[in-house]
Amino acid sequence: MTNFPLFLALKYLRPKRSVASVITCVSVLGVMLGVAVVIIVRSVMTGFGDIWEEKILDFKPHISLVPRAGTVLSGEDAISKEIGAISGVTCVTPEIDTRVLLSSKGRVLAPVLIGVDGDEFVRAYKVGAPVAGTYSLDGDSLVLGANAARQLGVWVGDEVVVYSPKTMVSQDEVFLPLKWKVSGIFSSGQHQYDSGYAIASLNNVRDLMGLEHGVFAVHVKTDCPTDPRKFGAVEAAIAAATPKLRQISWREADREIFNALAVEKNMTALLLMLISLVAVFCVMNTLLVLTVQKTPEIGLLKALGFTKRQVMSVFMVHGMIQCTTGVVLGLLASWAVLANLQHIVEWLARMGLEVFPASVYGLEGIPHRLIVSDIFWTSALVFVFGLAASFMPALVAASKDPVKALNS
Repeated sequence: MTNFPLFLALKYLRPKRSVASVITCVSVLGVMLGVAVVIIVRSVMTGFGDIWEEKILDFKPHISLVPRAGTVLSGEDAISKEIGAISGVTCVTPEIDTRVLLSSKGRVLAPVLIGVDGDEFVRAYKVGAPVAGTYSLDGDSLVLGANAARQLGVWVGDEVVVYSPKTMVSQDEVFLPLKWKVSGIFSSGQHQYDSGYAIASLNNVRDLMGLEHGVFAVHVKTDCPTDPRKFGAVEAAIAAATPKLRQISWREADREIFNALAVEKNMTALLLMLISLVAVFCVMNTLLVLTVQKTPEIGLLKALGFTKRQVMSVFMVHGMIQCTTGVVLGLLASWAVLANLQHIVEWLARMGLEVFPASVYGLEGIPHRLIVSDIFWTSALVFVFGLAASFMPALVAASKDPVKALNS
């Protein structure tokens, strides 16, 4: 008797070319699609988050040290030497970062100008080989992002007029614009960086800002930015070495981007889970139809002495078998789609549906990463929804009067 609910539930699941069989197949298909869509979208959005994180870590500092009071930090060489000796620190660069106005051929752009020593630029900023020219910052040289160069209409060897921000804020002195020559063009693969940044030597930027010494910040790169434990240890060591400076970690500096990605990922998952919830309601409809079709059998079971709990178990097991089948098929479908995602995108592109244009995203393929916790929580929620959806039809079946059921 202990296996009777499972036996009867499996018996009811056997296809008999009836309306209930068709609805059962549709219910399983709905659960499968809901699970597959949630896992695929979560994996793709996780992949995009990884790409964003990688590009931020390659281009921007992992830790920035700035003065607690004022804007200029002095003694940057001694600070850099002391921090560079800390385990886990791979690169230390004193820099001046300021927004400037660039002009060429009647076009104007306002990027962030980074003043850094030429030898340190290649180490601190992983932008790959230059698109054109070199990364030499000797003399009055300027390195531009590919998009910034395109917007200004310049190339290697062209001159760009640079206007100091001091011109806007200083009323006692006049800072004349300077002419710097484009020595190189970089492409980081990220539109924001390629269009919003320019690089020059630290001494040139210091002169542009009217400074005799000092920098605005000391930027630090580490070998463990994504490891909370090791990165925390590096932060603690730097804080102990520079108690008078304020630390800004990469997550704090770009928290808007990461918060936006997290909110978008969670909201998308929530909306897609509602799709799964709708699919699970199909399971409830299947069971309701089944209770109507099997009313005489339900009456017979109750007349033979089967308890209300045993009758409920039959329909609860029936619903959970549908959900389990849908979840398993959904996992297999999501794995198949993710394994062939790039081929699917290319096929859609050949059909005229460009779902992932490289010109917009700057990536060669759709990034994705499957997380075990996403599989677990998606499957668990579907089972919870399925259990809740199966309860009402099971209760209806168990509450039937055996006399009326046998006479129906």
